[in-house]
Amino acid sequence: MKPSILLAALGTTGLAAAAVPTYNKDIAPILYQNCAGCHRPGEVAPFSLLTYQDTAKRAALIAGVTKSRVMPPWKAEPGYGDFRDVRRLTDEQIALIQQWASNGTPEGDAPAPTPPKFTDGWQLGQPDRTVTIPAKFSVPAGGPDVYRCFVIPLSLDKDMYLGALEFRADSRRTVHHALVFADTLGQGRKLAANSSDGGYTCFGSPGILAPLIGGWAPGMTPRKPAPGFAVNLPKSTDLVLQIHYHPSGAPAEDQSQLGLFFSDAPTRGRALVLLGTQKIDIPAGESHYVAKASQTLPADAALLGITPHAHYICKDMKINGYLPDGSVKPLIWIKDWDFNWQGAYTYTSPVMLPKGTRIEMEYTYDNSEKNVRNPSHPPGRVTYGEQTTDEMALAFLTFAFATPEEATSFQRATFAAAARDFLK
Repeated sequence: MKPSILLAALGTTGLAAAAVPTYNKDIAPILYQNCAGCHRPGEVAPFSLLTYQDTAKRAALIAGVTKSRVMPPWKAEPGYGDFRDVRRLTDEQIALIQQWASNGTPEGDAPAPTPPKFTDGWQLGQPDRTVTIPAKFSVPAGGPDVYRCFVIPLSLDKDMYLGALEFRADSRRTVHHALVFADTLGQGRKLAANSSDGGYTCFGSPGILAPLIGGWAPGMTPRKPAPGFAVNLPKSTDLVLQIHYHPSGAPAEDQSQLGLFFSDAPTRGRALVLLGTQKIDIPAGESHYVAKASQTLPADAALLGITPHAHYICKDMKINGYLPDGSVKPLIWIKDWDFNWQGAYTYTSPVMLPKGTRIEMEYTYDNSEKNVRNPSHPPGRVTYGEQTTDEMALAFLTFAFATPEEATSFQRATFAAAARDFLK
């Protein structure tokens, strides 16, 4: 080999070696920003990723789940809605993890990075009031996931206004996610009557007609009170807390809490639109069943966030806004829906939608044996319903308005139209 060629080859090798990513310089910042919220002591994830030693011994696993985008859990496709708190890794970050894992997981000569600091206790400060699940709930060591709704009477002596709400999981290893509903009609009390824990089984929806006022999932950061916005809590309000428990391999007990932050009466308004259909009848073996629904907005509105929902055999979710001028506004697209990783997605900036915009959803289901998430073997006919083997096609959309009166008017118009369409 000629000397010049040899030198060039050696130079290339040196550059390649120098380019190998290290934990201290390249990998730790990625994990601290996107994974440490759950992967730290006392949190829901099964192991910590705060040190080199903890990370290096799981390098192959981390490389695999990040390459397949199983982790971190972020289901919304980029380019279909601009959302806050995105946990999706970039292609460059995934490539760095792959290179690091395949090159011996070097720690690097740079100083060891300082792990992020997390606030202990209530993230939004001391609540005005804390409420707790009425009794400890026992979560089995194994078996199927458990969905339980707990009724928490507020016993208010007057109407109040809720500015913010924070959920605090007790058994972090088993609490998968939580939703909070404001029940002013005592529906939950009837369902929980005579139960020892003040609760009832509630797979999917809570089984009551009540507005969703808050929620929590691993990695979610509670929102500070937004000036002008508040939720009306009449004196008769009970909170219905729906918790999804995932058995962790050891028996556990949970008595999670809610922190309530009260505020003045709202000067601005929010409205919740339920988009969905009960027209679901999926034959056994059908691998591409499509359910659709649409809703036309009766007034100009600013879309704050969106929460899609279905059960186990849904595979693809797409929701778009079709504006009166003929343009299309993509609102969200989830190409690989996973019931175990449901999320409430908040837009970075409100999405302005003019009066006459038609919001259209299209959900696709796979009821074949090839769907690894299908709970039925062999597959059977699937229709709309609350049970594990049933299905749903829903989306919750939250809109903002300049005044509470505008929100109320909008809510009434859309609720009436949605109820008519939903029950057709």
